[in-house]
Amino acid sequence: MNPLITEAQIDAFQKDGVVLVKGLFKDHIETIRAGIERNMSEPGPYAAENLKEGEGGRFFDDYCNWSRIPEFEEVIRSSPAAEVAADLMGSTQVQLFHDHVLVKEPGTSKATPWHQDGPYYFVDGIQNVSFWSPMDPVKGNSLRCVAGSHAWEKPVLPTRWLAETSFYPDDDKYMPVPDPDAEGMEIKEWEMEPGDAVAFNYHTLHGARGNTTENRRRAFSLRLVGDDARYVERPGPTSPPFPGHGMKPGEKLREDWFPTVFRRAAG
Repeated sequence: MNPLITEAQIDAFQKDGVVLVKGLFKDHIETIRAGIERNMSEPGPYAAENLKEGEGGRFFDDYCNWSRIPEFEEVIRSSPAAEVAADLMGSTQVQLFHDHVLVKEPGTSKATPWHQDGPYYFVDGIQNVSFWSPMDPVKGNSLRCVAGSHAWEKPVLPTRWLAETSFYPDDDKYMPVPDPDAEGMEIKEWEMEPGDAVAFNYHTLHGARGNTTENRRRAFSLRLVGDDARYVERPGPTSPPFPGHGMKPGEKLREDWFPTVFRRAAG
């Protein structure tokens, strides 16, 4: 087991669907920061500006750029993240699903809406983990996760962040987006230093407040899957879409697009 985590943290991740891992990317902060700057100056096809006209600040996000931004690939392959993911998931191997950058510049009042990642994805399986790591100190603008929400019977309705419309046509299969603060749900959030990471399950409800500070809030996220991950069809286009992937329901994710980044030695 990687020394960055304990059995108690693994138990907490399985029970609550979220846990804090201190210093996961502490040796890779400058590399990630350089990758984020490259990403923002050379946005990919999925880059988005998540503010409506008249809203202050800037909320940039982009994903699926590791194959063209060498700093991201270096961190994915050389950091302890994949091994820690295997420990948290209880998986013998770890595949990369995608990278994600989320930047809220100072004075950005826009909150990240409450959502689960799972309904947007074409991946089914319990063994999965997202790492969300700030590249700047965070207090009130940290990630917020609802404890135990990964085990809810119904998934939460996925919506488009800017238009605030339903992502799929058959929204009766989903529960409405709740208001965890108003409903008194247990919300996990931490003050974090650069390189710390929140590890959470794809089905954990999460969001974030705006960034009303005078400092940037740059976050780097890695989405990883384990042994039981299988392709599943959704009722509409997924996010990320990965056009032309050619996979069929029940198949493992193709390794040429979603490489194995950790494999536990036998015995």
